[in-house]
Amino acid sequence: MTALDRAIARPAPVRDFGARSPLDGLDRRSVSFADVLAQSVAAVAPSAAATTVVVLVAGVAGVATVPAMLAAGLVALMVASTINQFTKRMAAAGSLYTFVSKGLGSGAALAAGAAIVIGYAFISVFALLGGAHYLTMLLRGLWPGFGGPWDVAALLAAEAAVLALVLVRGIRVSSRVALVVEVVSVVIILVLLVVLLVQIGPLDVSALFPTERFSIAGFAAGAVLALTAFVGFESAATLGVEARAPLRNIPRAIVTTVLLAGGLYLLAAYTQVAGFHALGRELAGSDSPVNALASAYGVAQLGVLIDLGIAASFLACAIASTTALTRVLFALGRDGIAPRALGGVHRRFRTPIGAIAVAVPVVAIAPIAAVLAGVGLWDAMEAVIAVSAAGYIGAYVLVCVAAPVFLRRIGELTFRAGLAAFASALLLAAGLVAYLVFEGVRGNPGAPLALMVAAVATLVVAWRRRRGEASLAGIGAYDEPVASEVLGGVARRPTDA
Repeated sequence: MTALDRAIARPAPVRDFGARSPLDGLDRRSVSFADVLAQSVAAVAPSAAATTVVVLVAGVAGVATVPAMLAAGLVALMVASTINQFTKRMAAAGSLYTFVSKGLGSGAALAAGAAIVIGYAFISVFALLGGAHYLTMLLRGLWPGFGGPWDVAALLAAEAAVLALVLVRGIRVSSRVALVVEVVSVVIILVLLVVLLVQIGPLDVSALFPTERFSIAGFAAGAVLALTAFVGFESAATLGVEARAPLRNIPRAIVTTVLLAGGLYLLAAYTQVAGFHALGRELAGSDSPVNALASAYGVAQLGVLIDLGIAASFLACAIASTTALTRVLFALGRDGIAPRALGGVHRRFRTPIGAIAVAVPVVAIAPIAAVLAGVGLWDAMEAVIAVSAAGYIGAYVLVCVAAPVFLRRIGELTFRAGLAAFASALLLAAGLVAYLVFEGVRGNPGAPLALMVAAVATLVVAWRRRRGEASLAGIGAYDEPVASEVLGGVARRPTDA
């Protein structure tokens, strides 16, 4: 027997490991890189964003639409690199909430938790509304009388039922359903864009490098608006417990999502800007620019596939965003910040059933109530996305501020990482203010609603902090190796913990 064989057979005891992970119960190390990537890509919903956000950006940026999308992608990439300072070092279910706790402490962590919960919850509602909107358009073509409030409410209820079923069955089911749905929708959109590019003809340089009617203010406002197309790219970080090789796969998934989404957005932006320029029409004046281009260039038959692809993308977004929401609620429950019941796990499927039981009814009832109250689907979507974007960007600001503090604390701060974090926080904070002002000026009720939600969240955070700092001392739990996973590992006794 060699020395190595003897060491394996009779390993020296290695102490100070726990018998269970603080996040025990989830299906640890069960999902692959493809599943993790699907989580972030589906949360971004690139197919839906490529066909809806671009026209909104065009209304602000005008000829600078493509450069504005590019600028937003670069900012998103900087934020992704900053978030990855944490994902390369710890595996968590609480995502940005957990990361901020390691840099800025309990108060900022509570604020980040509230912000990201708002972001995930409202984007889930937005996705359900978006799916119902495009499904309604499809079904109206078959049944002209379809589309009343109760018809739409039934569609929303059906979407919510699918959502609940997929979430309860487990992360491998939800991530793979989201992956298949999003791949199909992206392929449909890509096929259409390529067909349109062939029809449009030679490269239109003015769409890429505009010189006439270029406005710095319009470009800046457009870039801020374009940034909302990227929110959700970090949601892979909520699968830190369930992902295989999380310290490698999650950072890769986050960066890959930004690059894939950014590439699709640039292609979609150029196609729409160049296409409308060739037709002598204004992109910002179109309600459905991709469908309008398809009709103008003789491929109107692809319109049904477009609507189907966008509806599928919204459904995938709802699945992924609610998955992320339930993981953050689970982490809050395990940390004792929220009711302990949220930290409960399904015995068979090992999913956060306590969080699912709360999250799914909330994100389902809200859009159904709005529709039955007479609010139009598109109007509701515009209001909800503003609140969601405010939550996301607020959480991103906090994690960018926390990153250099965390890195300095562990002795690993570099000039490059600190500069990226500082620049990201500054740009995001300014962008958030500009975005809310812009939405408020143009009459979007989502802007004042976002401020109201932020005020309520602030009161909740303040109330929770007043309950005592001692109860907040241990927040931000993340997954740790347990004694059974370490050669010679010896579990700590409860009195040693």
